[in-house]
Amino acid sequence: MTTLACTDLEFGYVRLPSIISGFALQASAGDLVAITGPSGRGKSTLLYLIGLMLTPRSGAVLIDGRPVSALPDAARSRLRADLFGFVFQDAALDPTRTVLDNIVEVSLYGDLEPAEAKRRAAELMLELGVDTPADRRPGQVSGGQAQRIALCRALVHRPAVLLADEPTGNLDDASAAGVIAALRGHAESGGITLVVTHDDRLVDACERRIEL
Repeated sequence: MTTLACTDLEFGYVRLPSIISGFALQASAGDLVAITGPSGRGKSTLLYLIGLMLTPRSGAVLIDGRPVSALPDAARSRLRADLFGFVFQDAALDPTRTVLDNIVEVSLYGDLEPAEAKRRAAELMLELGVDTPADRRPGQVSGGQAQRIALCRALVHRPAVLLADEPTGNLDDASAAGVIAALRGHAESGGITLVVTHDDRLVDACERRIEL
Protein backbone atom coordinates (compact mmCIF):
# COMPACT_ATOMS: atom_id res chain seq x y z
CA MET A 1 0.00 0.00 0.00
CA THR A 2 1.24 3.47 -0.89
CA THR A 3 2.38 5.94 1.75
CA LEU A 4 2.70 9.70 1.26
CA ALA A 5 4.73 12.13 3.32
CA CYS A 6 5.69 15.80 3.20
CA THR A 7 8.63 17.01 5.24
CA ASP A 8 9.13 20.70 6.01
CA LEU A 9 7.76 21.86 2.65
CA GLU A 10 8.40 25.47 1.72
CA PHE A 11 7.26 27.18 -1.47
CA GLY A 12 7.02 30.66 -2.93
CA TYR A 13 6.93 32.02 -6.46
CA VAL A 14 10.06 33.61 -7.91
CA ARG A 15 11.19 36.71 -6.00
CA LEU A 16 8.14 36.54 -3.72
CA PRO A 17 7.94 35.49 -0.05
CA SER A 18 7.06 31.90 0.77
CA ILE A 19 3.35 31.17 0.94
CA ILE A 20 3.86 27.69 2.41
CA SER A 21 6.45 27.08 5.08
CA GLY A 22 7.22 24.12 7.31
CA PHE A 23 4.35 21.96 6.08
CA ALA A 24 4.45 18.32 7.16
CA LEU A 25 2.11 15.42 6.45
CA GLN A 26 1.98 11.68 6.91
CA ALA A 27 -0.75 9.76 5.07
CA SER A 28 -1.30 6.14 4.24
CA ALA A 29 -3.83 3.87 2.55
CA GLY A 30 -7.36 4.56 3.74
CA ASP A 31 -6.79 8.16 4.83
CA LEU A 32 -9.32 10.86 3.92
CA VAL A 33 -7.88 14.24 4.91
CA ALA A 34 -9.39 17.73 4.63
CA ILE A 35 -7.10 20.73 4.08
CA THR A 36 -8.85 23.92 5.16
CA GLY A 37 -8.11 27.57 5.86
CA PRO A 38 -8.82 31.09 4.62
CA SER A 39 -8.40 32.03 0.96
CA GLY A 40 -4.85 32.97 0.03
CA ARG A 41 -3.14 30.55 2.41
CA GLY A 42 -1.82 28.37 -0.42
CA LYS A 43 -4.17 25.38 -0.19
CA SER A 44 -4.40 24.83 -3.94
CA THR A 45 -0.66 25.44 -4.29
CA LEU A 46 -0.07 22.76 -1.67
CA LEU A 47 -1.97 20.23 -3.78
CA TYR A 48 0.19 21.13 -6.78
CA LEU A 49 3.30 20.55 -4.66
CA ILE A 50 2.07 17.20 -3.38
CA GLY A 51 1.03 16.25 -6.91
CA LEU A 52 4.52 17.02 -8.24
CA MET A 53 3.37 19.85 -10.51
CA LEU A 54 5.47 22.38 -8.57
CA THR A 55 8.91 21.99 -6.96
CA PRO A 56 9.35 23.16 -3.36
CA ARG A 57 11.99 25.67 -2.33
CA SER A 58 12.96 23.25 0.40
CA GLY A 59 11.66 20.10 2.02
CA ALA A 60 10.42 17.07 0.12
CA VAL A 61 7.45 14.99 -0.95
CA LEU A 62 8.04 11.28 -0.37
CA ILE A 63 6.21 8.32 -1.87
CA ASP A 64 6.80 5.06 0.00
CA GLY A 65 9.70 6.76 1.77
CA ARG A 66 11.39 7.85 -1.46
CA PRO A 67 11.91 11.60 -2.09
CA VAL A 68 10.27 12.40 -5.41
CA SER A 69 9.68 16.17 -5.53
CA ALA A 70 13.16 16.93 -6.91
CA LEU A 71 13.15 14.26 -9.62
CA PRO A 72 13.54 15.33 -13.29
CA ASP A 73 10.37 16.46 -15.04
CA ALA A 74 9.96 13.25 -17.02
CA ALA A 75 10.15 11.08 -13.90
CA ARG A 76 7.65 13.26 -12.05
CA SER A 77 5.30 13.16 -15.04
CA ARG A 78 5.40 9.37 -15.02
CA LEU A 79 4.64 9.25 -11.30
CA ARG A 80 1.71 11.63 -11.78
CA ALA A 81 0.28 9.42 -14.53
CA ASP A 82 0.74 6.22 -12.54
CA LEU A 83 -0.12 7.22 -8.98
CA PHE A 84 -2.15 10.43 -8.85
CA GLY A 85 -5.66 11.52 -9.69
CA PHE A 86 -6.55 15.23 -9.76
CA VAL A 87 -9.77 17.17 -9.44
CA PHE A 88 -9.10 20.83 -10.16
CA GLN A 89 -11.26 23.62 -8.76
CA ASP A 90 -12.48 24.66 -12.22
CA ALA A 91 -12.85 21.04 -13.46
CA ALA A 92 -10.27 21.76 -16.25
CA LEU A 93 -12.05 19.69 -18.90
CA ASP A 94 -10.91 19.90 -22.52
CA PRO A 95 -13.72 21.78 -24.32
CA THR A 96 -12.81 20.22 -27.68
CA ARG A 97 -13.33 16.62 -26.52
CA THR A 98 -16.42 14.69 -25.51
CA VAL A 99 -17.36 13.93 -21.92
CA LEU A 100 -16.26 10.31 -22.37
CA ASP A 101 -12.96 11.26 -23.98
CA ASN A 102 -12.22 13.65 -21.12
CA ILE A 103 -12.78 10.88 -18.60
CA VAL A 104 -10.70 8.21 -20.34
CA GLU A 105 -7.79 10.43 -21.39
CA VAL A 106 -5.70 9.06 -18.52
CA SER A 107 -5.43 5.82 -20.51
CA LEU A 108 -3.26 7.71 -23.01
CA TYR A 109 -0.53 8.27 -20.41
CA GLY A 110 -0.62 5.28 -18.04
CA ASP A 111 -1.07 1.53 -18.17
CA LEU A 112 -4.87 1.45 -18.20
CA GLU A 113 -6.26 -0.28 -21.29
CA PRO A 114 -8.70 1.89 -23.32
CA ALA A 115 -11.48 -0.71 -23.13
CA GLU A 116 -11.17 -0.93 -19.35
CA ALA A 117 -11.09 2.86 -19.12
CA LYS A 118 -14.40 3.09 -21.01
CA ARG A 119 -15.97 0.41 -18.80
CA ARG A 120 -14.83 2.22 -15.66
CA ALA A 121 -16.02 5.56 -17.07
CA ALA A 122 -19.54 4.22 -17.57
CA GLU A 123 -19.51 2.77 -14.05
CA LEU A 124 -18.36 6.02 -12.48
CA MET A 125 -20.76 8.19 -14.47
CA LEU A 126 -23.64 6.09 -13.15
CA GLU A 127 -22.29 6.11 -9.59
CA LEU A 128 -21.78 9.88 -9.54
CA GLY A 129 -25.01 10.80 -11.28
CA VAL A 130 -23.48 12.14 -14.50
CA ASP A 131 -26.69 11.94 -16.50
CA THR A 132 -25.51 13.80 -19.59
CA PRO A 133 -24.83 11.91 -22.86
CA ALA A 134 -21.22 10.74 -23.07
CA ASP A 135 -20.79 12.32 -26.52
CA ARG A 136 -21.57 15.85 -25.33
CA ARG A 137 -18.88 18.53 -24.96
CA PRO A 138 -18.07 20.14 -21.60
CA GLY A 139 -19.58 23.43 -22.78
CA GLN A 140 -22.96 21.67 -22.98
CA VAL A 141 -23.08 20.60 -19.31
CA SER A 142 -23.64 22.49 -16.06
CA GLY A 143 -20.86 23.44 -13.66
CA GLY A 144 -21.98 20.78 -11.21
CA GLN A 145 -21.98 18.12 -13.92
CA ALA A 146 -18.54 19.24 -15.07
CA GLN A 147 -17.17 18.82 -11.54
CA ARG A 148 -18.54 15.29 -11.32
CA ILE A 149 -17.09 14.48 -14.75
CA ALA A 150 -13.72 15.70 -13.47
CA LEU A 151 -14.02 13.36 -10.49
CA CYS A 152 -14.80 10.46 -12.83
CA ARG A 153 -11.64 11.30 -14.76
CA ALA A 154 -9.59 11.39 -11.56
CA LEU A 155 -10.90 8.02 -10.34
CA VAL A 156 -10.99 6.06 -13.59
CA HIS A 157 -7.51 4.52 -13.15
CA ARG A 158 -7.94 3.90 -9.39
CA PRO A 159 -5.07 6.20 -8.34
CA ALA A 160 -3.08 5.51 -5.20
CA VAL A 161 -3.39 9.22 -4.29
CA LEU A 162 -6.43 11.38 -5.10
CA LEU A 163 -6.04 15.16 -4.80
CA ALA A 164 -9.26 17.18 -5.03
CA ASP A 165 -9.63 20.97 -4.93
CA GLU A 166 -13.13 22.04 -3.79
CA PRO A 167 -14.78 18.95 -5.30
CA THR A 168 -18.22 19.79 -3.82
CA GLY A 169 -18.04 23.57 -4.24
CA ASN A 170 -20.66 23.82 -7.01
CA LEU A 171 -22.97 21.02 -5.86
CA ASP A 172 -26.31 20.87 -4.10
CA ASP A 173 -26.77 18.58 -1.10
CA ALA A 174 -27.86 15.53 -3.08
CA SER A 175 -25.03 15.82 -5.62
CA ALA A 176 -22.47 16.60 -2.91
CA ALA A 177 -23.53 13.48 -1.00
CA GLY A 178 -22.71 11.34 -4.04
CA VAL A 179 -19.29 12.95 -4.47
CA ILE A 180 -18.50 12.60 -0.76
CA ALA A 181 -19.49 8.93 -0.90
CA ALA A 182 -17.14 8.42 -3.87
CA LEU A 183 -14.27 10.12 -2.02
CA ARG A 184 -14.90 7.98 1.05
CA GLY A 185 -15.17 4.90 -1.13
CA HIS A 186 -11.79 5.63 -2.70
CA ALA A 187 -10.20 5.87 0.74
CA GLU A 188 -11.96 2.75 2.00
CA SER A 189 -10.66 0.82 -1.01
CA GLY A 190 -7.08 1.66 0.00
CA GLY A 191 -6.45 5.02 -1.63
CA ILE A 192 -5.07 8.17 -0.02
CA THR A 193 -7.50 11.07 -0.49
CA LEU A 194 -6.61 14.71 0.21
CA VAL A 195 -9.25 17.38 -0.32
CA VAL A 196 -9.01 21.16 -0.19
CA THR A 197 -12.40 22.41 0.91
CA HIS A 198 -14.46 25.09 2.61
CA ASP A 199 -17.46 22.75 2.69
CA ASP A 200 -18.43 21.59 6.18
CA ARG A 201 -20.33 18.66 4.63
CA LEU A 202 -17.05 17.31 3.27
CA VAL A 203 -14.95 18.26 6.29
CA ASP A 204 -17.30 16.29 8.52
CA ALA A 205 -16.80 13.20 6.34
CA CYS A 206 -13.00 13.29 6.73
CA GLU A 207 -11.05 11.52 9.45
CA ARG A 208 -8.52 14.35 9.74
CA ARG A 209 -8.42 18.08 9.16
CA ILE A 210 -5.31 20.17 8.50
CA GLU A 211 -5.74 23.93 8.89
CA LEU A 212 -3.40 26.21 6.92
